[in-house]
Amino acid sequence: MRRGWALAGAALALGAGSHAGWAQKPVTDGANAPVIQVDFADPELNPSHWTLTLHPNGSGHFSSQMGATADDDKEMEIPDINRDVQLSASFAGHVFEEAQRHSWFNEGCESHLKVAFQGWKTLAYRGPEGRGSCTYNFSKDKEIESLGDSLEAVAETILEGERLEMLLEHDRLGLDKEMEFLVDAAGNGRAQQICAIRGILVRLAQDDEVLERVRKRAKMLLAQGDT
Repeated sequence: MRRGWALAGAALALGAGSHAGWAQKPVTDGANAPVIQVDFADPELNPSHWTLTLHPNGSGHFSSQMGATADDDKEMEIPDINRDVQLSASFAGHVFEEAQRHSWFNEGCESHLKVAFQGWKTLAYRGPEGRGSCTYNFSKDKEIESLGDSLEAVAETILEGERLEMLLEHDRLGLDKEMEFLVDAAGNGRAQQICAIRGILVRLAQDDEVLERVRKRAKMLLAQGDT
């Protein structure tokens, strides 16, 4: 079941601008290497749980677990995912700057307001400065809400990449509608960091056996890039 992400306007700008301070820091090995982990859980969605780990240079790992699929869900079911990902260093730098600005997530994130359930988000940091984490459904802190929205949009991009790979293998005609959705989602911020699925987009752009519209949309997304 695809979720219609409701992104705050500020989330669309996440990753814009320069964050050279974090982006240029060398990645260090060991327990003190800085890393941010994002966990999302909602039993009503598929996947019902996903985790994204992120390093200052944009490298990371994404894993997801499927939940119970509704009987009326006609969408192609995505299997569990467990793969390395590469986001832009600028985007990662902004995420780490937000963590630093919010005391490495050693702050209360949850608003405790009576709002619709949007899924539990846990933001966690560990590194030379220590450890911290906070969990929320909805936060009154606009920066935390914006950060969470953008990270969910990254997850949506990765999930879309998985759908595209499955369609390329099993239903090439279905790629047309899926690529139309992805272009729209990238345009309004519901999908961010398209660079995370560069591999499948390159394959589609170079595959003469898929529709020309699919190839054109893949090339357009590749040309936009992410900074």
